[in-house]
Amino acid sequence: MKQICCACMLAWLAVTPCAQERSAREAAARAPIDAFFKAFNARDNDALKKTLHYPHVRINEAGGVNVWKDASEAATNFDGLARSEGWARSTLDSVSMRQNDAIKVHFDVVFSRYKADGTKYATYQSLWIVTQKDGQWGVQARSSFAP
Repeated sequence: MKQICCACMLAWLAVTPCAQERSAREAAARAPIDAFFKAFNARDNDALKKTLHYPHVRINEAGGVNVWKDASEAATNFDGLARSEGWARSTLDSVSMRQNDAIKVHFDVVFSRYKADGTKYATYQSLWIVTQKDGQWGVQARSSFAP
């Protein structure tokens, strides 16, 4: 009987407005991360810029901080990445929401990089901070151990 009561209580909690709000927020805040990887793999800097909020901050593997004040400063050198690492594509391996409120969500993001022959050569854990500005979610900051 206790198990049934506990199961009912858990089921009720799962559909409460708070849980539904959190689930909707997570999906909405995750969308620019998914769009980022789609644009990244398409080597589409214009689409990539639209997934970000500005100023955009990236903390790199050496602890350096890059700040793009606006979209005109944002750019990824895909040809350089291909030359230096043999990069051909990336996969988004996992995305887990860690903290959130109505305007900011922290995600643990794990992604991998692959060569043209399909060989995975790197996997990186990272922290992505997604914010809502003017009703739009975008990636505000990233910290990873990727070059």
